[in-house]
Amino acid sequence: MSGSFKQFQQQMREQYAEQPEMMITHCQSWVDSVIVRMNICPFAKAEVASQRVNYVVAKPDNTEQYLAQLLRHCQQLDQQPEIATTLMLFSDPFLTFADYLDLVTQAEDVLYHEGYEGVYQLASFHPDYCFADSNEQDAANFTNKAPYPILHLIREGDITKALANFLRPEQIPERNIEYTRRKGLSQMQDVLRACYDAPQKK
Repeated sequence: MSGSFKQFQQQMREQYAEQPEMMITHCQSWVDSVIVRMNICPFAKAEVASQRVNYVVAKPDNTEQYLAQLLRHCQQLDQQPEIATTLMLFSDPFLTFADYLDLVTQAEDVLYHEGYEGVYQLASFHPDYCFADSNEQDAANFTNKAPYPILHLIREGDITKALANFLRPEQIPERNIEYTRRKGLSQMQDVLRACYDAPQKK
């Protein structure tokens, strides 16, 4: 089952690689059905409801250009406080999880050297996401699986404010792992699979 689902996602990535509008639609559906409805990120609902989430698609390129784009999105957040957060989607259907993790490491280094440490935080999502201490059959990986590879830029100040409203914010990751494992691998696959069927918003 896991292998066939992985193949399905790869087919979807290749099918929609040159359709950025549909990629955004799929990710909006994922944010709604997984991140918000399953309460994976307890403070995402307000930002989604207020339409302060910015979705952008990066065309296939080299790492240097990806990092340059990421910095431009940081600068956009600097200049446009009405944008709460930016999700940078990668359309390259052959961006592997290993290569993506290398990109994440370099992106964090760039943010540090450009003075954005403590200003913006990166969250990482990939269709093949698998935690280091886990395996592909673990439903907990779906806390970080997405229709496409994503670098998520979050305002550090917004995180601090949001977490102040939670009694035990450090328990959020543990709760998410328990929740997705309780749902089970098959159900989590079905939820993510359905995101590719979302109708494009007009």
